[in-house]
Amino acid sequence: MTLEELVPCDSSKMQAVSEAVERLLVAAQRQDRLTVGVYESAKLMNVDPDSVVLCVLATDEEDEGDIALQIHFTLIQAFCCDNDIHILRVSGMQRLATILGEPEAQAEPRDLHCLLVTNPHTDGWKSQGLAEVASYCAESRDRNQWVPYVCLQER
Repeated sequence: MTLEELVPCDSSKMQAVSEAVERLLVAAQRQDRLTVGVYESAKLMNVDPDSVVLCVLATDEEDEGDIALQIHFTLIQAFCCDNDIHILRVSGMQRLATILGEPEAQAEPRDLHCLLVTNPHTDGWKSQGLAEVASYCAESRDRNQWVPYVCLQER
């Protein structure tokens, strides 16, 4: 049984959260509040975990067999839980690359498997997308789904 079978991708709530995630990631990137990559994310969380408000872990079916990536995800999830950082698993790597403006044929594509959205201590940055995603994460935890899942849809 796959994650997609446990949590269907076609619900209206999932679609609304998916759109909120996209808006949030675009806004965070535009405002230089997005950290991209497993290694870069681990460095940031080690230095300043209090600035991180959301961790997005992205995979597709072909990544499910990548043991190293799954170990990284397990460690990142544990760290996020210990530091009260919202976590969200997403599928749709191609859509993620599209919304983050990744070129189609880039020599060295960025590692989009882990994304961190930060909220600087000095700024009261408010984002409607962040509020929607945080609410979805909290609702999921109330249903004992500790790492909620969202399917990013191609458009």
